[in-house]
Amino acid sequence: MGQKTMEEALGYPESCRLCPRECGTDRTKQAGACRAKDRLRVARAALHMWEEPCITGEGGSGTVFFCGCSLGCIYCQNKAISRGKAGREISARKLADIFLMLQEKGAENINLVTAGHYVPPVCQALREAKGRGLEIPIVYNSSGYEKSETLGMLDGLVDIYLPDFKCMDEKIALRYCQASDYPQRAKEALAQMVRQTQETRLDERGMMRRGVLVRHLVLPGCIEDSKDVLRYLHDTYRDRIYISIMSQYTPVEIPEGYGELNRKVSEEEYEEVVDYAIGIGIENGFIQEGDAAQESFIPPFDLEGVL
Repeated sequence: MGQKTMEEALGYPESCRLCPRECGTDRTKQAGACRAKDRLRVARAALHMWEEPCITGEGGSGTVFFCGCSLGCIYCQNKAISRGKAGREISARKLADIFLMLQEKGAENINLVTAGHYVPPVCQALREAKGRGLEIPIVYNSSGYEKSETLGMLDGLVDIYLPDFKCMDEKIALRYCQASDYPQRAKEALAQMVRQTQETRLDERGMMRRGVLVRHLVLPGCIEDSKDVLRYLHDTYRDRIYISIMSQYTPVEIPEGYGELNRKVSEEEYEEVVDYAIGIGIENGFIQEGDAAQESFIPPFDLEGVL
């Protein structure tokens, strides 16, 4: 099935079913469950130095932050853009220009952050940019809450998948992400990502050129679920993927009634998760050392690189 046919099958944009929410909204007229209309909306496009070493490298990752999100994580650290209120509307051609600009600045890759609800125009921009000389790897940076059919449209365009795998417990997914089906959807999405990339390949500098790197953010009080996530990833994919265990959770504007999340992850909690990962045999992984839970990791969404 070709891309145009898949767009039609997924109802984009007049009856949008790109994401697991399948809200069926006419996004030419109003925002869908993703809080976005059909026109691309971008808040920042700049070199980013705070990704994993195999993504950041020396030049930095050419990161494009898209507005809106199909999830509703109550602990989201990027609410300024995930709620769809920041940013500037741009065309697919302008997005292609941005990709090429980042390449000219020395970006190690193009890093598409939360672009799932814009996949058709993003594909259009990628094809145009590649036709105009875009050569660096394309990274698809995702919440993990994706439809495998939508991801199929990216096959051949994306080199590296960088998804979250937030949780295994449906109750945690419902309470914190407003999506009880998150674990199942994340499993299906990850399977599609691994199928597309086939293998993880690093170059002589240790930079990822192809493959899948799964992120898991450790949440306070959710240590056993973190272990379940790591066990699933390791049992299912072994050394076919890389895993990044993140300690940088920062409580930002936590709503009333979620007081258990109104603190950082303790050193003891994080060490317990890391020790578990080592104990079950995870070797292709990254951990965060020192005080990673700082708001300095949250970039300013000031339209840099967009205007």
